[in-house]
Amino acid sequence: MNRVPLGLLLAATAALAQERPLLPNAEVVAYYTRVANLMEATAAAVPGLAPAAAPLVANARQSLAAMRAASTGFEDSSLHFGFLGGLRAFLGLADALPKPHPFPAEARRQLTELRESLDRLDSHFRALLELKEAQARNPDRDNLSRYADANARLPAPPPGRQRVVFLGDSITDGWRLNEYFPDHDFVNRGIGGQITGQMLGRMKADVIDRKPAVVVVLAGTNDIARGVPLETIRSNLTMIVDLAAAGQIKPVLASVLPIHDYHKDRDPSFERTRQRPMATIRALNEWIAAFSKNRGFSYLDYFPHMVDAGGFLKPELADDGLHPNPAGYRVMAPLALEVVDKLLAPPPAPKKKRRFPF
Repeated sequence: MNRVPLGLLLAATAALAQERPLLPNAEVVAYYTRVANLMEATAAAVPGLAPAAAPLVANARQSLAAMRAASTGFEDSSLHFGFLGGLRAFLGLADALPKPHPFPAEARRQLTELRESLDRLDSHFRALLELKEAQARNPDRDNLSRYADANARLPAPPPGRQRVVFLGDSITDGWRLNEYFPDHDFVNRGIGGQITGQMLGRMKADVIDRKPAVVVVLAGTNDIARGVPLETIRSNLTMIVDLAAAGQIKPVLASVLPIHDYHKDRDPSFERTRQRPMATIRALNEWIAAFSKNRGFSYLDYFPHMVDAGGFLKPELADDGLHPNPAGYRVMAPLALEVVDKLLAPPPAPKKKRRFPF
């Protein structure tokens, strides 16, 4: 039997995804909210539809609430499937029941909009399934290809200068290290969206083989958002620092940053506390601090410098409630530099023994 090469399969999947593009989460919220409201309004215009469709409307609102509440709700294909199934059933009921004459023009327009919304949301659902299939078949789960070329071009650390690799997710990925640390050999190896397990898989290629003196690890917020158990996060971080230490690299574990919901009215996706509860962030940070102390590693504690009186990320430090803006990075930079400079400082010269004339 002929087998289709994986590269061609992924390319074809990507082409299909372009034909049925995924909607941003904020648009999904707007679509589903609008559809639930239209279902309720249209039901009132068709005799007998309101009581018959009441469970469907209730299920639609519950599916939307579940998407917004769950850490991976917008990636949960079962929730989309349930919502779309309820919308199809609603439209089937609306078509089967007799309409009053004359049928109100507004109700007719609402039914048309519901059918158009079904088509668009169905395309989103299919694109989501295609994306999940492509991810499942992806041979590069940890995205080692992201920095493969950059790693090949990166020279060895120059004489007299010690290299530092920053390993992390989008918070590190978006940090322009050369602008904040212009006179240092700081190498950025952050990848947006990654969890600690993926960073563990990149340790050799993106950290150990780059021969740094220090690695600064900022990780865990995406694990929390995806529901990864704290025990798993702790295990992954332990293995990351163990690999660093085995490679004669001094590890620095950073605290997970606080988050805020202050701008959720601007964009529903900016509501961060549902996916990243502050209690979980604090619990992970407490473990990181204790673990670093017990193992004799440096702990880079951003958290108290970025949290406000209410216990959340200061609103002026992140526009979306999660990713630091330039003001946020300006708070982080001197804290990171202080820890790194201490690790890179030469050891103090041994004191000379005083000789006495007797």
